[in-house]
Amino acid sequence: MTSRPRATVRVVRAGVVVVGLALWEVVGRASSPLTGVPPSAVLPALWDLLRLRSYPDLPAHVLLTLREIAVAYGLAVAAGLAGGGVLGMHRLLGSAYGPMLGALYAVPAVVWYPSLMLFFGLDAASKIAFGFLLGFFPLTLAVLAGIRQVDPHLVTVARAYGAGPLSVFGRVMVPAMLFTLVAGLRTGLALAVIGVIVGEILGGKRGMGALINHAYGLLRTADYVALVLVTLMLVVGSDVVASLAERRARKWSES
Repeated sequence: MTSRPRATVRVVRAGVVVVGLALWEVVGRASSPLTGVPPSAVLPALWDLLRLRSYPDLPAHVLLTLREIAVAYGLAVAAGLAGGGVLGMHRLLGSAYGPMLGALYAVPAVVWYPSLMLFFGLDAASKIAFGFLLGFFPLTLAVLAGIRQVDPHLVTVARAYGAGPLSVFGRVMVPAMLFTLVAGLRTGLALAVIGVIVGEILGGKRGMGALINHAYGLLRTADYVALVLVTLMLVVGSDVVASLAERRARKWSES
């Protein structure tokens, strides 16, 4: 892509943002201050939030949410790689349990959260479990689909040279299914982030989701929108990190 089309894309994006903010301002001014606020009212609330005036304990809540996301995603990656690898390496198991995983993945995830709260309580464990659950399914299914795309002759040759199951998976399967695996890792990260934050909103005492629920319950609409924007930064930041990792993986595979 040349510099001129890139500049055009940037101008179009900036125009969409400006038009969206203008419409938001008009609609917010025409709405009740309890149900809608314009950007001109959100910016002071966001400034107060970042200066720790409206919520002095904001950093502690942000760090807690980030820790929960890290633990949930780490568990999802470990379980997804192991589960998808076992199902992919054993055709019978994959044929038997793969469709079941797909069916469970299609169920709206929020229906599982009440059971997780009953089992793990209202502390961080239930949020981590919910984030893990959301991230586990796409990762496992991505690994399973990627292994099925690998040329079986590569596996046969590796085993003929004495490679064990772990060596076959790490040295043959992973490079061959890299694009599918990276896509699954990125999707799993996004869903793990969503799972943790939604869990905090539904039944959390701490974390960014709990702060959002607190501001919404008190009809502090400007603070509510400001908190949502900060949370959006976390979500976008995690996706940017995943995107950079995906680009590095593509360069490594092409080199």
